[in-house]
Amino acid sequence: MADDKMTTNPQGRLPFPAREAPPLQSLAANVARLPSADRWEKLRIMEAVLFAAAEPMDEAALIEFFTASDDIGQLLEELQNLYAGRGVNLARVAGKWAFRTAPDLSFILERYSVEPKKLSRAALETLSIIAYHQPVTRAEIEEIRGVSTSKGTLDVLMEMGWVRMRGRRRAPGRPVTYGSTDLFLEHFGLDSVKDLPGLAELKGAGLLDSNLPPGFTVPEPHDSPILTADEDPLEETEEPLDEGSDAPLDAAADDGEQAVQPEAEADPEAGEEPQARIRRQGQG
Repeated sequence: MADDKMTTNPQGRLPFPAREAPPLQSLAANVARLPSADRWEKLRIMEAVLFAAAEPMDEAALIEFFTASDDIGQLLEELQNLYAGRGVNLARVAGKWAFRTAPDLSFILERYSVEPKKLSRAALETLSIIAYHQPVTRAEIEEIRGVSTSKGTLDVLMEMGWVRMRGRRRAPGRPVTYGSTDLFLEHFGLDSVKDLPGLAELKGAGLLDSNLPPGFTVPEPHDSPILTADEDPLEETEEPLDEGSDAPLDAAADDGEQAVQPEAEADPEAGEEPQARIRRQGQG
């Protein structure tokens, strides 16, 4: 037996072949794939900026810390890969980037989380309809739910920052249209509303009855900030409407008030007592 081919095990077991050192060429290739010092410094800058940011940041905000030649998307992808498998991950939410606790470790931090105010069933249903059917009016929400929706339900969702007024529908009465916000996506950890569960996922989670009516489908949600063809923009000075905001506006009453007001102000006898007016007319 040749000594250069076999090595004796110190525990007295059968000899095994000696391992050969890896070729220098493959080792050099491994070293060459590591980020350069300049690249590593840029990743550290990206890490520091995202860690210190109070809110998720998009690529347009991150470019201020780098040069025009730097590929922000590539740096984010590299940093995301570096944090994959750690206790903190780099996640993309609502089109922006932020560090988040790894999903499989979230149960450890539940004791420190602040329990948000629980929404009523009506609010949850309304929020779901807005997320999937936006832009949608209050009348359309009521038609889908099959019951009337109080304005207080929409007020709660808007106070939480999850729902916003988008515009006005080009229809009689010009009702307000509603849509979801970036804060809604951030709270539920979604990059866009297209990440909302579809029909198969809702069935698998037990949120939908297995015996659905024929032709039942889940709409494909979209939250484009651009108004649709049947929407008009909200006026800048427009205030939130009252309970009857989705009903047709009484334009005649409005115009009448504005038309009568100047005449009432121009009448010098408007504030006189009837007896004084009669005496003055008799003297004339």
